[in-house]
Amino acid sequence: MYIGRFAPSPSGPLHFGSLVCALASYLDAKHHNGQWLVRIEDIDPPREQAGASEHILTTLKTHGLHWDQPIVYQSHRSELYLDTLNKLTQAGLIYRCNCTRQRLKHLLFNYDQHCLHSSPPPTVQAALRLNTVKTLALTANSAIQTGAQREFTDLVQGDVQEDFSVSGDFVVHRKDGYFAYQTAVSVDDINQGITHVIRGNDLLNTTPQQILLHNLLDATPPQYGHIPVIIGDNNIKLSKQNHAPAIDNHVPQKNLIQAMKALNMHPPTHNTTTTRLLTWAIEHWSLTSLKSQQTIAYRDLLSY
Repeated sequence: MYIGRFAPSPSGPLHFGSLVCALASYLDAKHHNGQWLVRIEDIDPPREQAGASEHILTTLKTHGLHWDQPIVYQSHRSELYLDTLNKLTQAGLIYRCNCTRQRLKHLLFNYDQHCLHSSPPPTVQAALRLNTVKTLALTANSAIQTGAQREFTDLVQGDVQEDFSVSGDFVVHRKDGYFAYQTAVSVDDINQGITHVIRGNDLLNTTPQQILLHNLLDATPPQYGHIPVIIGDNNIKLSKQNHAPAIDNHVPQKNLIQAMKALNMHPPTHNTTTTRLLTWAIEHWSLTSLKSQQTIAYRDLLSY
């Protein structure tokens, strides 16, 4: 069975770019007679906003985007993540790293395994990194996966290659004590049986690491499809970090029509309801029309 998901972080209410991603993942799941799940990725307390989770869920329901299983909150799943980290530790695949952000910035965030060869003292607070050289050797299973090169086919972006000798070892547990995004999202996708992930192409660079963790944990990675992101007048993508305005829940039909236009759809615009719009969109949905675009200008959608 197709199982897709939408996984927002509660760092603020949904903005238009988030709604487009939610709608795309919902339509792809329903077009394939699958299930659509919602997961709240609340593992970064310093960035979370009080009441944001409830606001996000209200916005989804207001726009007719109803999930098929109980909501999962990452903050309730620490044992799963710890169990995974323990397995990686026992296998000798992770090591401690206390490199400063200044040093990483100097390396352009392409880590050079400094702490693998010069381990910090056990009393020093440190992050945990995955030794990708060892991991790649363990998980290689085809010609394209030999050495440091890995390749996958994205449903929207086509063939994508990653050279781990350049991108380096990545963090699986943060220095501040919180679980790393890559660990939590991979463990959750495996645990929930996610088969398809449709999301913004700003997350494309995280995908090879997630696939690597799936392979390492003997799980089949989902199929990924990375859609164009929405950019504002300043040519910067709409995001909570960039203070994108919250979706107005009083005009769900207008919001859905604009979001469908962003997804290269041409829905009916008169005498319609959220239910009718979504029924129409499920029938007419296709990822193919998004393959020629990387970004979409928000101002081009305001005529609807």
